Amino acid sequence: MPDRAPQPLDRQLPTDEARDLISLVRDIAQREIAPKAAEEEDAGRFPREVFTLLSRSGLLGLPYDSEYGGGDQPYEVYLQVLEELAAARLTVGLGVSVHTLASYALAAYGTKKQQVEHLPAMLGGGLLGAYCLSEPSSGSDAASLRTKAVRDGEDWVITGTKAWITHGGIADFYTVMARTGEDGARGITAFLVPGDAEGLSGAAPERKMGMKGSPTAQVHFDGVRVPDERRIGEEGQGFAIALSALDSGRLGIAACAIGLAQAALDEAVAYATGRRQFGRPIADFQGLRFMLADMATQIEAGRALYLAAARLRDAGRPFAKQAAMAKLHCADTAMKVTTDAVQVLGGYGYTADFPAERYMREAKVLQIVEGTNQIQRMVIARHLAGPETR
Repeated sequence: MPDRAPQPLDRQLPTDEARDLISLVRDIAQREIAPKAAEEEDAGRFPREVFTLLSRSGLLGLPYDSEYGGGDQPYEVYLQVLEELAAARLTVGLGVSVHTLASYALAAYGTKKQQVEHLPAMLGGGLLGAYCLSEPSSGSDAASLRTKAVRDGEDWVITGTKAWITHGGIADFYTVMARTGEDGARGITAFLVPGDAEGLSGAAPERKMGMKGSPTAQVHFDGVRVPDERRIGEEGQGFAIALSALDSGRLGIAACAIGLAQAALDEAVAYATGRRQFGRPIADFQGLRFMLADMATQIEAGRALYLAAARLRDAGRPFAKQAAMAKLHCADTAMKVTTDAVQVLGGYGYTADFPAERYMREAKVLQIVEGTNQIQRMVIARHLAGPETR
């Protein structure tokens, strides 16, 4: 079979700087990420050195202020960088999205003093972040979280367990939502907790069907003492901060989903144009051609949807509904396209000799993380019809 390399996407980018940035990302992806992806995912190896390289290259703080080490890039550009990284390896693309999510609270709600003290290391100093909201008994119902932070003089003492934490146990800092007051959303406060804090520990990583190279683990807080100067925002503001972060984080998941779907489509096209049956390439057969056309159309629709939401965000306009729509559509598209890619490859698609089966396994988690797709439908419906009556 001929080796048909996919053509780079002709992206709509707002500046020459953004075009140069995408070229840099593609070069790193092709040289440092994609060649090792299959082997390292199979071995369950997290590529920390790649994140160090991305940090040194200025790619871990793209949507944040350059005053603190960020890249001053609009979300329209940042998300397309995520897409390129996720197409090379979802563990990397999703990891950058999670790091950006973990940095959001301090960047958006921290004091000037906090930002000057912490953001440069978080955005460009080689650190890796994690975002701690979910718990073993509170996933979709995040406002019912039980991890507590109790005031003790000038410190807070955090006790509890967080669950499903990407980079759990290996992160250098954790943005943690903990209960400081009454039950429900109004009693939650956000904290920036260093990864080496005494009493903080990560459990053994979860055994997952995909993204085995990305550690997902419970994180235990056993009387972790955090000074009040590491509280982010006001007491009781933590849940609002968490939801605001997730609006932007869902766009990151949407971009990663489209990157994964694009990689699956590229693999399917390369196989279909090279595999011959009945004396001609199987891409000549109408049934398969139509399948490829549908895959490509779904991807383009998803890309347009997440970029439209990003442009709203960049313009300072409300975008929560569009973010939920983008996450919903793009994650479902990734699941459908990767499944179809396995079908295009037939028996070969079911083997680990080709990446299609890995793409399909990885796609499933995108329908679950940062709000399941059922939760996204609830968010969208509330924007359309108002809150549910009780």
